[in-house]
Amino acid sequence: MIHNPEMECMERSKMETLQLERLQKTVKRCYENVPFYKKKMDAMGVKPEDIKTLNDIRKLPFTTKYDLRDEYPFGLNAVPMGQIVRIHASSGTTGKPVVGTYTKNDIDNWAEGAARVLAVGDVGPGDVVQVSYGYGLFTGGLGAHDAAGKLGAVQLPTSSGNSEKQIMLMKDFGTTALCCTPSYALHLAEVMEKMGIKKEELKLRVGFFGAEPWTWGIRRELEERFGIKAIDIYGLTEMCGPGVGGECEYQDGTHIWEDMFLPEIINPETLEPVAPGEEGELVFTSLTKEGMPILRYRTRDLTHLIYEPCKCGRTAVRIGKILGRSDDMLIIRGVNVFPSQIEAVLSEFPVYTPQYFITVDRKDNEDTFDLDVELREEYFSPNPAKQMPFIKPLYDRLVSVCGIKPNIHILPPGNIARSMGKAKHVNDKRTHLQDWK
Repeated sequence: MIHNPEMECMERSKMETLQLERLQKTVKRCYENVPFYKKKMDAMGVKPEDIKTLNDIRKLPFTTKYDLRDEYPFGLNAVPMGQIVRIHASSGTTGKPVVGTYTKNDIDNWAEGAARVLAVGDVGPGDVVQVSYGYGLFTGGLGAHDAAGKLGAVQLPTSSGNSEKQIMLMKDFGTTALCCTPSYALHLAEVMEKMGIKKEELKLRVGFFGAEPWTWGIRRELEERFGIKAIDIYGLTEMCGPGVGGECEYQDGTHIWEDMFLPEIINPETLEPVAPGEEGELVFTSLTKEGMPILRYRTRDLTHLIYEPCKCGRTAVRIGKILGRSDDMLIIRGVNVFPSQIEAVLSEFPVYTPQYFITVDRKDNEDTFDLDVELREEYFSPNPAKQMPFIKPLYDRLVSVCGIKPNIHILPPGNIARSMGKAKHVNDKRTHLQDWK
């Protein structure tokens, strides 16, 4: 189901006209009301009236996560605090968080964007949407919650944790749609199976998963274990949280709601635009935000834009599957390695669970790369000799894909820590030894 055909299916020329109008208003708002941007633009010799075409966005300054932290908490606000109705912040546990402030219109637009994604799963009146993202400063919980409400569905705000009760409520309340991180969904599937509850006992038909990268292998795992359609929902705290975009039913890229967010792809080294279809770093400019508008935010997500028509009928541009984040990339013995590559390779081997953990260290002036994985119950043996037939094919594939030789350790099923929010897959101990990046 297409929730807002006017915006989701708008012809390209009309969308670009709308984007330019909103970009000009946003730039004027930033220049007149946010000292941070006025200082940046003045230093570059740029005034709001210089933005005459969409290409003129290249004249504007970039914004980074470090800028948001430097301006903590409200240095990027474009309206008085009396107009702010909600504050969210990044989910990091150390240092100052990235703050997002919202007016009532901002909240309404956020709900609109997230509702467009849930509508792909035909969510509406009569559906029970179980929101198992964390509620609180993290944007996931309330973002999905408001989207369900906008579509007239029942909101079931379970948050994360207390997983056995989550499954009980899922069964007893007739949950039809689940919203959470893919890693927590995998954990819920394990808990459900341990409780002896079969997927056929649930009314669940669709899941909306985001807040962390996930592979097609994870998608297949979730769809099979829950008997659902698994849909990717994309967002980031700096823009609004879940609702910047999402997959359609064809799952051939993630549609971005261009009436609210203007995407670019740049070369992360030169900061120049890449050729159409080329991979690079995703950059967003908010087009409708009142409380904290942001110009050219560097997401660090590595992807590409797809403008070809989608079979679903939506004209909204798509981003390809995100390779990873430039700041998540590990450089091991001079080789660039993304955790998502490890996850994708692991999904090729059905004998393993989707769980993994990477430990990188430096010993005797050489990088070490240790990979903890789990064999499924039916394949596991504590006897190392019986593990070897499973280790070698995985080892060879990782060397082929990543160009790095891992030390693979097989653990019993359930021994790798499960996450109730964003999964932590890497411990890079080298950062404690020196500033190596």
